[in-house]
Amino acid sequence: MAPPLLFLRDIHLTFGGTPTLEGADLSIAPGERLCLVGRNGSGKSTLLKIAAGLIEADRGERFVHPGATVRYLPQEPDLGGFATTLAYVEAGLGPGDESYRALYLLNELGLTGQENPENLSGGEARRAALARVLAPEPDILLLDEPTNHLDLPAIEWLEKEIGSLRSALVLISHDRRFLENLSRATVWLDRGQTRRMDRSFASFEAWRDQVLEEEESERQKLDRKIVAEEHWVRYGVTARRKRNVRRMANLAALRQERRDARRVTGAVRLTATEGEESGKLVAEAIGVNKTWGGPPIVKDFSIRIARGDRIGIVGPNGAGKTTLLNLLTGVIAPDSGVVKLGASLEMVTLDQRRESLDPQTTLSDTLTGGGSDYVEVGGERKHVIGYMRDFLFPPEQARTPVSVLSGGERGRLMLARALAKPSNFLVLDEPTNDLDLETLDLLQEMIGDYQGTAIVISHDRDFLDRVATSILMSEGEGRWTEYAGGYSDMVAQRGAGVTRRVAEKADAAPKQAAAEPAAPAPERAGKRKLSFKEKHALETLPGKIDQLAAKAADLHERLADPTLFAKDSKKFTALSQELTKVEAEKATAEEEWLTLEMLREEIGG
Repeated sequence: MAPPLLFLRDIHLTFGGTPTLEGADLSIAPGERLCLVGRNGSGKSTLLKIAAGLIEADRGERFVHPGATVRYLPQEPDLGGFATTLAYVEAGLGPGDESYRALYLLNELGLTGQENPENLSGGEARRAALARVLAPEPDILLLDEPTNHLDLPAIEWLEKEIGSLRSALVLISHDRRFLENLSRATVWLDRGQTRRMDRSFASFEAWRDQVLEEEESERQKLDRKIVAEEHWVRYGVTARRKRNVRRMANLAALRQERRDARRVTGAVRLTATEGEESGKLVAEAIGVNKTWGGPPIVKDFSIRIARGDRIGIVGPNGAGKTTLLNLLTGVIAPDSGVVKLGASLEMVTLDQRRESLDPQTTLSDTLTGGGSDYVEVGGERKHVIGYMRDFLFPPEQARTPVSVLSGGERGRLMLARALAKPSNFLVLDEPTNDLDLETLDLLQEMIGDYQGTAIVISHDRDFLDRVATSILMSEGEGRWTEYAGGYSDMVAQRGAGVTRRVAEKADAAPKQAAAEPAAPAPERAGKRKLSFKEKHALETLPGKIDQLAAKAADLHERLADPTLFAKDSKKFTALSQELTKVEAEKATAEEEWLTLEMLREEIGG
């Protein structure tokens, strides 16, 4: 194996009380592709800054091969002091670097190079910073959350660009698909120390769970050993206990080891407070149009959203995703067309920029509304400190103002506040921003178990694959198309991801116009076509109904045993409740199929 270009050995660093890093190691060989993973607050960004030479460790060794070039992308790039974005990117080039790459990369990322850094949005600043670190094609790339504030076209472009470089890579990201596609080895930073696995991130979670299981097994062995030694101290022969000083010292050492062990940070507990069941129809749009004084944002759009749907909205920045979301939820009115909202809706919204958080309000008052120490969760009063712990906030943060919270902490606070409110309709605009992978897992499980309806805007492809039942994709020029399934299903049906340019269709349009004379636009029909989702439901519901009928028959047969209640009354009750649930699901599925079949016959599909 080639010698490392950069390595960190036995790195220690403490901020305040608890050590952040306690003996962490990192080794980067030429062309190596590492992802650095760990919980929010575990010290990933700090370790990357030490590798970049921006922070000095309290103790440990840092070595960089002489002549190796290192480029570091921070989470919040600073473009101050530069007149244009091109000047900022060119300042990162070395004497032998190709100067053309500065403008080339800026153009690829949607910038001209003439932008004033003071007027850039967060996403534009991130694009300029990416161009600056990629332009020199360095020996080592250190990237801290490179996909933050980027839309899907930019993320997919960046993935291909990094994949084509020969640079060694250390990558921190919450985007699973990005990590899986680019990494070849995984470094896990946990409780101040690093563990390495020479496989991509795709194998990380199984490996992590195995490590934690082995650790818990060792902890239980230590507990049993301490109990055995304490039993000897209490009940052994007194004279022998006094003479065996070494054994007493060993017991003290075991107790100290138990006290000093740092346990894994607890998991966030995500449970949505569900309100009353909404009507079957949640929202319906018919022939909706919307512009903001320029090209159409939404053009002749129709959709029907039923209870239990999980709709993902994707498209490049500026396509109008938030506008479409606001139309579907009744926040804004269409220029023409009709939007109908269903009955008994209890809507909870998570906004993208966390703007509804007052930076001067404390964490406790944000959750309770002020004037109380309790949060209403699921119709029950819960002390705010206990509810904070569910979202990994320690008690001492109760009086912390929102303004000093990190991005990940603000994301968790928004989730905590939103999920405490009763709802049957979740509206989530970029909910995955700044969340660590474990919290993302739990958010996905929560949405999967949620009995209501959800609409999600996200640039996270893996997240959309896991939660969405259909995808609304921007096709350009205000046109939106619904595709059944998640993001990968949309790519398979469409033949391309979000990166497909609208220009391709625009180039083809004149040829078609020349071949065929323009026909007058037909009047809007009163009947509509079946959506992909409705067609899919028509095909799959009969099988689901048969499965539920078989399950109900089995439960009836088991409950027919006359001795069951006498032998096991709890089991009898559980089976009865399960039968009620299965029959209700079967009746709902039959009703849904009948409605769709009548609709199919009505439109002649």
